[in-house]
Amino acid sequence: MKILSLNCWSQSVNYHLYDWRTKKILAKGTVDRVVVGDSRVRHQVTGRGGWRIPVDCPDHRSAIEVILGMLVSPEWGVLNTLDEIYAIGHRVAHGGEKFTRSVLIDDHVVAAIRAVEHLAPLHNGPNLAGIDASRALLPKIPQAAIFDTAFHQSMHKAAYIYPLPYEWYERYGVRRYGFHGASHLFMAKRGAVLLGKAPSQTNLITVHLGSGVSLCAIRDGLSVDTSMGMTPLEGPVMATRCGDIDAGISPFIIHSEQFSAKDYTAMLNQKSGFFGITGGLSDRRQILENAASGNEQCRLALEMEGYRLKKYIGAYHAAIGRLDAVIFSSNYSKMGWTAREKALSGLDFMGIRLDRDKNMRAEKEEGEMLISAENSKVPVYALPVSDGLVFAEDVVALIAGTCRDHMQHEYSFSRPDFVMPWKERD
Repeated sequence: MKILSLNCWSQSVNYHLYDWRTKKILAKGTVDRVVVGDSRVRHQVTGRGGWRIPVDCPDHRSAIEVILGMLVSPEWGVLNTLDEIYAIGHRVAHGGEKFTRSVLIDDHVVAAIRAVEHLAPLHNGPNLAGIDASRALLPKIPQAAIFDTAFHQSMHKAAYIYPLPYEWYERYGVRRYGFHGASHLFMAKRGAVLLGKAPSQTNLITVHLGSGVSLCAIRDGLSVDTSMGMTPLEGPVMATRCGDIDAGISPFIIHSEQFSAKDYTAMLNQKSGFFGITGGLSDRRQILENAASGNEQCRLALEMEGYRLKKYIGAYHAAIGRLDAVIFSSNYSKMGWTAREKALSGLDFMGIRLDRDKNMRAEKEEGEMLISAENSKVPVYALPVSDGLVFAEDVVALIAGTCRDHMQHEYSFSRPDFVMPWKERD
């Protein structure tokens, strides 16, 4: 049983082909520079190596045609025919309030995703382009939507309503939705297992640490608050996104720089965060190297990141009360140990003490690691996360008719004997 997962962005498409029977990744890759020209596919086959091949991808349909061609290629493929694909799972950034779990895609689901496209125009548009192309190219294969926002639909109204005119919520759906749902769900389930507790009795702060960064306050296994908002812009400092800023800055800069709304949105999403502070760097390794060489802006970027993560951790401790553990994803960010160290320094009063050596070793070891000190009252873990495993299990459960609310559904990774079968670190 082969399951293809697709993650379509505005100028790229990421893919993984899973073998459900053997629980292994057969192939994975990325088509870069979709739409903009000079496209290329980076294709990897487990046990056989990888290739970078120039391709022509003026749109998302052509990118998915390239992917399907790679999978059945005599030279680079892993399938004899596309009929071997059992189902396709699509990552969808925004499901609005309608979707609280993954669903099989039909015309009604597509219409509902399109209806909230205004809430995530940079994400839902490309997601829909991938869905439309896949349904056209492989019309007989079941396809499912896995929503970034679904996991956070358990938040209470006081946590997700903004202090803005209430009719904006009623008319336009302006509210906090949250993202990185599959990652936070995975950490929530694994955290409960590592603590030897039922998810319904577990309080956690989970930190998705990558180019995009988000935190989640989890009480009794449910998301009660999260740092990203109506869009993925809100939260701590990110690679190219600004995170939290004073709303008054927006009209001031738009007026001062004569920006259009589109240009200003692009600045906040693509030229802020680390990129904006350092003057053009977004890769953590480069920023660390420059900071070590005395670059003050790079040092500032790292200090800002740690400080803002620390503020969120303190706030979320207050939100959930008893804190059972802090969990960081460890496979999305190279050199992430520095962010963990800065974020957790000085939190002894909360019962959190980091073991520096363990924290640094977690950068090289791919398994789940306890990185807190022996005398830490609150354990801290760094663990690899598999969004793809969440996608695949949801797809299989949907087709079998057994997919339910995540508190009622038993994922493989919520069992004590689970061993990570799919390594997704590039």
